[in-house]
Amino acid sequence: MAGKPFQIVADEDEAPQTEQPARTSFLESAGFQSLMIGLGALSQRTVVALSRLFALLVIASDFWLWASIKEPNAYQLIALGMYAAFSLTAIFIARGK
Repeated sequence: MAGKPFQIVADEDEAPQTEQPARTSFLESAGFQSLMIGLGALSQRTVVALSRLFALLVIASDFWLWASIKEPNAYQLIALGMYAAFSLTAIFIARGK
């Protein structure tokens, strides 16, 4: 008894408390964040594709006009050349360069 004169005794048996993981909302979860990153990349690709669609439609209209003339004369060739020059200018301006 000379070593420990007093000893603390608990009234109840206490179970060891484990930390509960913090509950995160759906908007804070890693899966949702990766989904948003993926949708952001997809929307950026869509915008780029739509900007290229303008050039594709203009060039397709040039080809359609060229293919629709069976036996072109000089005036029709000049008009097609002017429309092609206008198309290239419109594409150049639309790209902002």
